[in-house]
Amino acid sequence: MREAEEAAFARGVSAAHLMDEAGHGIAETVREFFPVPGNVILYLGKGNNAGDALVAARHLANAGWKVYARLACDPADFRELPALHWSALAQRICVATSSVEIEALRGNIILLDGLVGIGAKVPLHGALAKLAREMNAVRRQRHATLIALDLPSGLDPESGKPTEPCVEADITITIGHVKNVLLADAATRSVGRIAVVPLAELDDAQGDTTCRALTAHDLIPVLPPRCFEFHKGEAGRVGIIAGSKGFLGAADLASRGALHGGAGLVTLYVKEEIYPLISVRTAPEIMVKCVSDYREVLRDKLDVLAIGPGIGVENEDEILAVIACANFPAVLDADALNMIARRGFDCLEKNSALRLLTPHPGEFARLAEHAPEWKSMSRRAAAEAFAAKFLYATLLLKGSRTVIAAAGKPTAFNTTGHPGMATGGVGDVLTGVCSALIAQGLSVYDAACLGSWINGRAAELALRDGIASAESLSAGLIVEKLGAAFNDLRTI
Repeated sequence: MREAEEAAFARGVSAAHLMDEAGHGIAETVREFFPVPGNVILYLGKGNNAGDALVAARHLANAGWKVYARLACDPADFRELPALHWSALAQRICVATSSVEIEALRGNIILLDGLVGIGAKVPLHGALAKLAREMNAVRRQRHATLIALDLPSGLDPESGKPTEPCVEADITITIGHVKNVLLADAATRSVGRIAVVPLAELDDAQGDTTCRALTAHDLIPVLPPRCFEFHKGEAGRVGIIAGSKGFLGAADLASRGALHGGAGLVTLYVKEEIYPLISVRTAPEIMVKCVSDYREVLRDKLDVLAIGPGIGVENEDEILAVIACANFPAVLDADALNMIARRGFDCLEKNSALRLLTPHPGEFARLAEHAPEWKSMSRRAAAEAFAAKFLYATLLLKGSRTVIAAAGKPTAFNTTGHPGMATGGVGDVLTGVCSALIAQGLSVYDAACLGSWINGRAAELALRDGIASAESLSAGLIVEKLGAAFNDLRTI
């Protein structure tokens, strides 16, 4: 990034112009997450991060936001550009002398971390350390949203490890490109959701080409447009093996995820004992087919098969045989993964058909019993080791920062989502969405990347649009927002 900035300056681009562009992008991102104006509190050091925050504050103030500031230094000590922006905005900023004034505010409170940037020395000391601790305290006590600029203050810009103190951001708005340290396992709690403000002048920055952070701009070319003569056969046929007594909801959510993920035809395969129960609760557009043996699925014409949500353990031999014999792509989740963990990887090694595995950390830990070296690796390294072992499989390792790995592809990190997704059924919806995308012609890898982004974005829109809170969000509400997430992808 520093090299790209220097190259931009050599071409005649000014630092002031870059700051104006960055600040405007920050303000637009804040408004994307919070459409209704509230209170924004600037936590300002003396460097250019403070300048970015001040430019953003000017745009937010023009949009009706109330602007407050907590200062780590006297304004006379600001560097040149932050000083100019402070002078232009000072009359519109209320300088708070303590956190008590912040905590007494009514309405939404957004804390904008402009203390230090990517060139900072850590750990923080003095006033910077005090304000970093204060931001964390206000976030906890007032449920304020903490937004870091470029890099959370206190995060080591070289290793990605938090030092004491380090802010715990809900969102990190990074400028130009995602910095690798934001993707480190140790950084996730401090970084939160990643949003990118692209700057055309810094497009030539060269980073690690072996990994990528998923953004709407990055993913929109992956979603194929539909021609006017498009029909349901072209949208693809999705088969789903899911559900058992007591776990009907998993089958319902996975099938609805496929339906609202764009599949043309969705067939849910169930055993006779649950057929009368599930057939009356699924969406009317979903076909429910009763089978006496799951291997009957192999006779049907399908573009992709999803296996696992809520199927239990009673039909393990049948399920593993389907995985081993299906000559079309399959998405493996939940109980299908647990069966593989119990019986080993034979069903994957015997078949060169494409597979997408979508374990959560616990399921992956059980799979790793067959490859103990994965247990000591980072999430990225473990996912890449899996992809290197199974060349026809893509791994979507779920978590706060979902990791997607496939042989010959850059390892992808999803950027969307929030803690409200920590509830049952969200992974079942994801299984359905990824299956629908594969059925529509996306590669398994691209479907995993786009599906994880869409699932997380739908969850974000449920909160933004006020139909849920982090506490009340359910997987069913995410399904309801899938269409909005697809539309959002096209407009961001």
